[in-house]
Amino acid sequence: MTVQVSPAAAWRRGQFTSLLAFGAASLRPDGAAGWLDDDGRLNPNEPLHTWITCRMAHTFALGALLGVPDAAGRAELALHGLRDVLADRTDGGWFASVGPGAAVDPVKSGYAHAFVVLAGATGVVARIPGAEDVLEAGLGVLDRHFWEPGPRMLADEASRDWSAVDPYRGVNANMHGVEALLAAHDATGDRRWLDRAASITGRVIGWASERAGRIPEHFDAAWRPLPEFNADRPRDQFKPYGSTPGHGLEWSRLILQVAHAQGAAADPGWTDAAASIFDRAVADGWDAERGGFVYTVDWSGRPVEPRRFHWVIAEAVGAAHVLGVVTGDARYERAGEEWWRFIRSHVVDAERGSWHHELDTSNRPAGLTWVGKPDIYHAAQAVILPELPMAGSFASAASAAGPILG
Repeated sequence: MTVQVSPAAAWRRGQFTSLLAFGAASLRPDGAAGWLDDDGRLNPNEPLHTWITCRMAHTFALGALLGVPDAAGRAELALHGLRDVLADRTDGGWFASVGPGAAVDPVKSGYAHAFVVLAGATGVVARIPGAEDVLEAGLGVLDRHFWEPGPRMLADEASRDWSAVDPYRGVNANMHGVEALLAAHDATGDRRWLDRAASITGRVIGWASERAGRIPEHFDAAWRPLPEFNADRPRDQFKPYGSTPGHGLEWSRLILQVAHAQGAAADPGWTDAAASIFDRAVADGWDAERGGFVYTVDWSGRPVEPRRFHWVIAEAVGAAHVLGVVTGDARYERAGEEWWRFIRSHVVDAERGSWHHELDTSNRPAGLTWVGKPDIYHAAQAVILPELPMAGSFASAASAAGPILG
């Protein structure tokens, strides 16, 4: 029996399958994912990144759960690339990237390893061959080398042989660590991964409450905030100066997913915390006059980097949807509808495929910070989230939904 869906839902489902079709070109025959240009062609001058390969494995595994043809095989290929191309067989763990040519970035990144766990966990739920080995190895590395029992947070970077840990600590790696730990809990049933996700989330909520809803991103080794970190690098892709509204939006969704996974044990105040962080991110980030979310603001909410990155508005519609489901407040649906109109008008590249990764302040495609279209993960999750039931992870939500796209 064919289930009727709304025109908006049909468009989102079509977007999900088209994003996966675009992203398939990133997978080389060995499974490592390359960097795609604006036309969806591999850029030979870019390295093969662990985080991109993991995101491809995760997204294609979601596609497999939802019934997208060929998605399972592509997820398996990406997992193969993680094991055979990007893994460090000498010292363990995964390189940040390899290539071009014989080049290797030997840094062991907590951010990248969080995505290894996410790829493995989603693959396990989707029953992708090889996923169990990736998940077991990824969790082992995250536990032994990145998890710090004292602060109950994840360290950020280590040397190739694990002998030195960088003193920098960052919330971005921990945010994706929460996402990965939620998925690992759903894939394994092991409560400790959920408990760790909750402990990280609780600390972030506390920091945000001290700063009018703005989340500090950068810390020293003792987890003391570094509010002026990278003041001279406001466009940094992963460690920008100031407050990042997109991360506030992403955290607001994750807070509610952690609470959902905890069930009766969840802190009842976390819904209000998620709403507060969301409201601050919108007030700081959304340009009500021209449309679009700025990338970063200073500690008083003034824009620092006003360019618009696609992942920010992708997280905005996702957070609005989840807050609407949890609270029943129609204001979130109204906000989401406005942002979806902006996405369809300015962000979706109807001619060449995927989404423009960066817009200038006039909402025209740009490429100052994000060159090309290497990432379908944020966009794919955004378009499919409204089609899924509430769950701790995308994997468990997609599994519960079943093959709705097949």
